[in-house]
Amino acid sequence: MVGPVDEAPVAPGSEGVSVALPVPYPAEPDPTLAGSADVCQSGGVPDGTAPDFAALLAFRTALRRFNRWSEDQARAVGLTHAQHQLLLCIKGHDDPRGPTIGEAAAYLLLRHHSAVELTNRAQTGGLVERTRDDTDARVVRLKLTPLGEERLEALTQLHVNELKQLAPLLRHVISSDGADLQHGPLG
Repeated sequence: MVGPVDEAPVAPGSEGVSVALPVPYPAEPDPTLAGSADVCQSGGVPDGTAPDFAALLAFRTALRRFNRWSEDQARAVGLTHAQHQLLLCIKGHDDPRGPTIGEAAAYLLLRHHSAVELTNRAQTGGLVERTRDDTDARVVRLKLTPLGEERLEALTQLHVNELKQLAPLLRHVISSDGADLQHGPLG
């Protein structure tokens, strides 16, 4: 990881300007059960149901194993885990012009200066390039180079296939109380 995950990112397009935003950016998500502190000290939830700790443990362990596996896969193609995440946020960004460094920082939960350093290293490695925005020359956008595209392509289908293996664990965790999956702050 490049920097602490609890650091506040800055507004997109504010490169070089110190504008701290409330965490998390870009939008305040709806509180989740864990985020809203609805689990009391005893581990129970307000409606009287008991969480399935074994299912949660299995899922969390699988997530950690996935993360470790993902780090190993990134290393196998010559990337750091953080570089892989940067390439993914550039490719997955919804603006075809590419994200700004501030937007990349928001995706990666980094401070602007940490995202700048990550981008510098990725640019030195030939993975990304910076381009000036066509409409506002003050704005710098990130694009993948052909090498960056190649490395990301090598990892993407592997990751999708691996994530499909986590689906049954997630279904078990969320269906253990009969609830259907609801879209929350993570999607």
